[in-house]
Amino acid sequence: MNDQARALREQVKKSKESSQEDATLRQEARAVAVMSGKGGVGKSNFSLNFSLSLQKKGYNVLLFDMDIGMANIDILLGVTQRYSILHLFERNLSLEEIVQKGPEGLSYIAGGSGLKDIFHFDEQKRNHFLSQLQRLSIQYDYIIFDMGAGITSESLQLILSCNEIILISTCEPTAMTDAYSAMKFIHNHDQKIPFQLVVNRAISAKHAMNTAVRLQSVSQKFLNRSLSHLGSLPDDKNVTLAVMEQTPFVLRFPNSHVSRAVQDIASNYLLGHDTTATKKTNSFIHKLRRLFG
Repeated sequence: MNDQARALREQVKKSKESSQEDATLRQEARAVAVMSGKGGVGKSNFSLNFSLSLQKKGYNVLLFDMDIGMANIDILLGVTQRYSILHLFERNLSLEEIVQKGPEGLSYIAGGSGLKDIFHFDEQKRNHFLSQLQRLSIQYDYIIFDMGAGITSESLQLILSCNEIILISTCEPTAMTDAYSAMKFIHNHDQKIPFQLVVNRAISAKHAMNTAVRLQSVSQKFLNRSLSHLGSLPDDKNVTLAVMEQTPFVLRFPNSHVSRAVQDIASNYLLGHDTTATKKTNSFIHKLRRLFG
């Protein structure tokens, strides 16, 4: 009799946990990986100003700096890193306590050497991190992962777990070649994950369009997949001035050409996104757990 009662309690417990997990999955943020094929194309600057543009449009955004050891977001914001992911375990902090607040109420987690260790944790620590991340995810509409240049075996797992990828390239042939190589590498692991292209530092609208068309053409020809052109950012001196002042350009020069362009990109990105449906069907945390496993 006691065995039957115990079995029933366990079944009820599992049922409750399953229902809670399903409810959590429906509320998860949309996870976006921002990546490039090479460094120096303005990826982190785009990630920050794109996140701020979404935040200014009324969405709750978490910017996660995955450019390990570089702390680019800290530099662009002119702040000093207080915590790293290692504090989650060394000081028994929650992810909520590690999150820092930036301008416009933007939340961000700074880059640090401890981020790489996530991918080498034992099962218990990994599960703890993923549970914390799941709790954090339901507090936001979007999580923007600013990935490091290139792709490592560790970062690949995170990229493949995201709902989509924003690929950054400039008009330079080397940047275009590296961007295509990065896309091809991801495509060979997952042929369904959506890609969207942003052309940065374009000296003219014509150059930006030519770059987008060339990348779209090779993507269609050799990978048999479409590449959506999300928009382009002009080569604007205000970007350099904002970086020197360690202030995001959308805040320092809100009426500049580049600020208006990134705001247009944010608007284009939001068009056609049914975030409620996305959260019900595509679980970033579920895919990350599966890949970790």
